[in-house]
Amino acid sequence: MGLAYRIRLKAMHFMISAVDTLVLAILMFLIAIDFYAAWDAKQAYEWAEAAHYEIYKPTEASQKHSFEDLKAINPEVFGWISVYGTKIDYPICQASDNLKYVNTNALGKYSLCGAIFLDARCSKSFEDYSSILYGHHMEKQAMFAEIGEFAHKGFFEDRKYGMLYFDGKEHGIEFFAFIQCDAYDSEVFKTRIADETEKEAYLDHLLTTAKHARSLAQKIDGNIVLLSTCSAVSTNSRDILVGRITDTIFEDAFKADDAVRQMPAVDALAGLLNKIPLWAKIVFVFLLLIALLLIAKRAQRKKRSAGMYEIFNKGEQRA
Repeated sequence: MGLAYRIRLKAMHFMISAVDTLVLAILMFLIAIDFYAAWDAKQAYEWAEAAHYEIYKPTEASQKHSFEDLKAINPEVFGWISVYGTKIDYPICQASDNLKYVNTNALGKYSLCGAIFLDARCSKSFEDYSSILYGHHMEKQAMFAEIGEFAHKGFFEDRKYGMLYFDGKEHGIEFFAFIQCDAYDSEVFKTRIADETEKEAYLDHLLTTAKHARSLAQKIDGNIVLLSTCSAVSTNSRDILVGRITDTIFEDAFKADDAVRQMPAVDALAGLLNKIPLWAKIVFVFLLLIALLLIAKRAQRKKRSAGMYEIFNKGEQRA
């Protein structure tokens, strides 16, 4: 009777241990998938950050790389867009269609964040009356996400200017309207407007549709540019910032403010942590989880073994 009892206890212990090992393996597999998903999302957001491209910005005086270097990497890069007071500061691409740069970045590599790109129907010289730039609405205010912030009246009023680089020189942008419309509004997403009457009708439609608009000192008799992105309002909604292109270069007052602002200690720590490679962070957390799971499993096993021996001793005494 004692031998049979021992065999049953060992069999039970083996089954429990096997189940624990299987559960641990499944848990580690799920954790690995979660880490991969986090890594993949991190990669997408990394390529979405404007800081990734700032070394190629054509207006910077001293840099290791140049705008020409970026064009050599991807010949479809031809310009640059900056919206002062936001993180929008990116190179502009154009393909033969409006699909390529939905999931291709400015370096020509596949990326979910895509790139800022000019409508395929528009001229790279922005000589059309209306030119449309597209960009994804990414989290962490990346790409064109901050365009949605212009829905707030104060945000719109405080941010009036930007910079558009093309044909080898800078041009100013003076923003005068913010629109929320349907993605299939053909009257808003209209290009190749040549007739003066058509221009006036188009501009009137934009101003009538606008959620916010401001009067400009001079009449809008030049070309305009629309910055379009997905809206948080609904699936088919679009947030659009409208500005006129000018030869006047506007000062970036927000950049001057940033220059004198000191980085808080928390931001400094965050900056230090960001320098640690993502793979090192994943490995550290992965090993830490394994250690914690093994410690917990060992403690559970000791507790279970103690209980089994207690049952076994009681069984021996009864025998």
